Amino acid sequence: MNEEADVTSAIIGLAQGLVDHPDEVEVRSHRRGETTIFVLRVAPSDVGQVIGRQGRTARAMRALLEARSVEDQQSYDLEIQRS
Repeated sequence: MNEEADVTSAIIGLAQGLVDHPDEVEVRSHRRGETTIFVLRVAPSDVGQVIGRQGRTARAMRALLEARSVEDQQSYDLEIQRS
């Protein structure tokens, strides 16, 4: 499995553990310059659970992604959207 697919699976797993509608979790990726952007889409009612109080959960997910980007020697970023 390549790094991008592995990261996608990890984001999906994390998000599905946080939300009430895990079947609506979707992750797509695209390149913006040298950075791979992972777009996490969840049900509108689950956005708050993924973002967390004062954005703490989203920041924690981004911190994990940043650690992975160092390991992979890539540049990754996470965007959160509602379906």
